[in-house]
Amino acid sequence: MLTRIDHIGIACFDLDKTVEFYRATYGFEVFHSEVNEEQGVREAMLKINDTSDGGASYLQLLEPTRPDSTVAKWLDKNGEGVHHIAFGTADVDGDAADIKDKGVRVLYEEPRRGSMGSRITFLHPKDCHGVLTELVTSAPVESPEH
Repeated sequence: MLTRIDHIGIACFDLDKTVEFYRATYGFEVFHSEVNEEQGVREAMLKINDTSDGGASYLQLLEPTRPDSTVAKWLDKNGEGVHHIAFGTADVDGDAADIKDKGVRVLYEEPRRGSMGSRITFLHPKDCHGVLTELVTSAPVESPEH
C-alpha cells in the first residue's frame, strides 16, 4: 500500500522568496520546477532525501498562477502554510479504490498528472481528520529538470 511520505505541499504567495528561504535556512535546493496549468500552480520540488523504495521525499512549494485555482482559494482563506501531505504508492489506482471502499471520498474519478510526470489523486480532508491527503505514483526519475 502506501510506502513513504512523498512530499509535504506548502502553499505560498511568492515561490521565489519561499525557495530562497528554504535554501538559505536549511540548505535545500530545487530538484525540479514546473508550471502545472491544469492545477493552476507554479511549483518547486525541494528534495529532502532518498527512500528505501527507490523514491524520495520532497517539500513541494506551490504558488498559484491564477485566482480561481484551488491553491489560490486556499491561500485566501488560510494564508501561507502546509497545504497537504502526499503518500507514495506503487499503485495510485488500486490504493485509491481500496481507500474509497473504506468510506473516504476520493476527489478525482481518475488519477491526474502531477509533478514530474507522476499520477495523483486527492482524498477529501473532511474524511482525513482535516488533512488534504494526496496519493502519488511517481514516474521514474532519470535526471532533474529545472
